[in-house]
Amino acid sequence: MEQLINNLKNRLKSELPGAEAQYKLAPLNREKPHEHNYLAQDYRKSAVMILFCLDANNQWYIPLIERMAYEGVHSAQISFPGGKHEAHDVDLKHTALRECDEEIGLSNIELLGELSDLYIPVSKFLVKPFIGLNLDETPVFKPHPREVNRVLHLPLNKLLDENLIEWGDVPVQNGMRINVPYIGLESKKIWGATAMILSELRELLRTIS
Repeated sequence: MEQLINNLKNRLKSELPGAEAQYKLAPLNREKPHEHNYLAQDYRKSAVMILFCLDANNQWYIPLIERMAYEGVHSAQISFPGGKHEAHDVDLKHTALRECDEEIGLSNIELLGELSDLYIPVSKFLVKPFIGLNLDETPVFKPHPREVNRVLHLPLNKLLDENLIEWGDVPVQNGMRINVPYIGLESKKIWGATAMILSELRELLRTIS
């Protein structure tokens, strides 16, 4: 188990799989944005935490959250703990750590590195994904009562499964539905930005496993 973390740390210092890996799980109608396009717009900085945790059987998993339903484009979606960069945040690392503590109650974390930025056109967020290692022996999750409906566990062996990717309809704005690639987990569909970030992580882990 320790070897995986050491290998991951070293791999994160090299060139990342990037957009090519992210877009393996992108909706078909999603165009790759050119950096100058979103940098010229009023985009918002944000950060998420991809947290490696061990379960009671000494198996790795990544906690994800099901967001509460609200009036917004990401209502009730499955995502990583994370959110927008606030003025009092020292940097985006601080944003990711703060949001992880606020949303699922975990703060004893060692940062291992980061993945490629991902721009989300529908909400104008530029997301920086950080990878962390939970240092608590047994994580005790404390979901934010107003923001998090529940915490889901994505086993690492499932992420690496050859038959991981499925296709199906998901609801979007204005009552429409679109057909997208997704990852099924606990009767939920992980799609969009979260799936794209996981796709890059998956590609990266495959190079060290």
